[in-house]
Amino acid sequence: MDIPREAVLLRIFIGEADQFGHRPLYEAIVLKAREMHLAGATVLRGPMGFGRSSRLHTAKILRLSMDLPIVIEIVDSKERIDKFLPELEGMIGSGLVTMEKARVLRYGDAAPSGQ
Repeated sequence: MDIPREAVLLRIFIGEADQFGHRPLYEAIVLKAREMHLAGATVLRGPMGFGRSSRLHTAKILRLSMDLPIVIEIVDSKERIDKFLPELEGMIGSGLVTMEKARVLRYGDAAPSGQ
């Protein structure tokens, strides 16, 4: 699969405890992105954060949170991301979703030159 050089980055901010059906929301989003043949998705777990409610979520020992921040990043063409957005809208309750231009410099597993 190819990604155009001028692509978009979809970034989804949710909580680790968020659910969709009987599975974690982040897992459901990644599986839906894969099902729709998007180029790839990465889930990042944050050690600390807060959102709209200003409630602090942290991994500190004395304030152990079971709802740490999760960020899902998906890069693909604008057209493919636009097709994914209605699916995402039906999955996500609260959270923050952003989209920005991304310039793809490399995608794939080609060996570095000289090897």
